[in-house]
Amino acid sequence: MRILIIGGTSFVGRAIAWAAWHRGHEVSVLNRGVTPNDLPEKIERLVGDRQGDLSALTGRDFDVTVDAIAYRPLDVEHLASALGGRGGHYLQISSVSAYSDPGFEGSSEATCTLWSEEGLDLEGSVTGASYGPLKAASERAARDSFGDTLTIVRPTYVIGAHDATLRFPYWVERVRRGGEIAVPGPRANALQYIDARDLANFVVHVAEEGLSGAFHVAGPQPAGRFVEMVEQVATHLAPPGTTVHEISVERVLELKLASKFPLWTGGESENVLALDSSLALSNGLDLRPLSDSVDDVRSWWGERAWPEHWLTSSDEIRLLGP
Repeated sequence: MRILIIGGTSFVGRAIAWAAWHRGHEVSVLNRGVTPNDLPEKIERLVGDRQGDLSALTGRDFDVTVDAIAYRPLDVEHLASALGGRGGHYLQISSVSAYSDPGFEGSSEATCTLWSEEGLDLEGSVTGASYGPLKAASERAARDSFGDTLTIVRPTYVIGAHDATLRFPYWVERVRRGGEIAVPGPRANALQYIDARDLANFVVHVAEEGLSGAFHVAGPQPAGRFVEMVEQVATHLAPPGTTVHEISVERVLELKLASKFPLWTGGESENVLALDSSLALSNGLDLRPLSDSVDDVRSWWGERAWPEHWLTSSDEIRLLGP
C-alpha cells in the first residue's frame, strides 16, 4: 500500500513510519523537514506545513493517510482540502484526552463522551486545558471531511524510546539510579500506557485490514496503578537495595513538587486512564510487557545528563524526610 504519514519523524509518527516500512509498504512522510530523523532512505520525504503550504501533495494519490499530528479542526480541514479525495483511508491518531470524564472505570468506546466544543476557541493555542477538547473537535472535523473512510485511534500515555516528552524516561532513569525513590500516591490511582511500537503496529494493521471506527489503545487491561507501575520498573531494573516509597499527596503539594512527577494524575484517579481496550485487543492490538519498554528506553537514553526539569536529589530528600 501507499501510506502517507503526516508527521512521521518524531516518536509516534516515527514508530508508525518504521512499522509500515518494515511490513513492505511504500511510505511517504510529510512534515516541515526540521526534525532530524533516522528513517530509512527508501521512505519518501515530503516537505510541507499543514497550516500553510501543502503543495507537495498536489496530484499525489495514497491508499492510506495516517495523521499523527492533528491538534485543531483546521489542521484536518486543510489536509482534506489538499488531498482532494486522493488520500484513501484516513486514520487519525487522537487521544483518550478527547473524552470528558467517563464517570467509571472500564468505559468503552461506546460509553465514553467526547468533550463539547461549547466555548472552545477552535483556532486557539493548544494548552493543558484545551488539548483534549481540541482533539475531540479534530475528530469531528475528520468525520465531516472524510466520512466513512475514517478510523480514530485513541492512545493513552505513549511510552518508549524517542519520547520527546521525557515522561516515562524519568521513571526508567530514576529507578536505574536506585536508592530511596519517592513516588506520589495514592496507590489507587489508575494508569494505562502503550509502547509506541505497539501503537504503530496496530495502526498499520488497521490500515491493512481497512478497519473503520474508533479504538482505545491502552494497557494493561484491566488498568494498572501508577505506584504499581514504578514498582514493576524497579523490580526489572533497579540495583540491589533500592526502595520505592509512596509519598502522600499532601506532602507533594506542601513542597510544591507536583509538576516534577510525570504520568502522575494528582490526588485523584482518572477514569480516562482505566478504559476498556477489548475492541482493539480483539482486532489485533498486541501489548508487550512493560519490561520491554523499560529496556528500550534504557538503551536509547544511554548516559545522557539528568534534565534540569526533572526532580533533583535535594528535592527528593526533602520529600522523603520527616
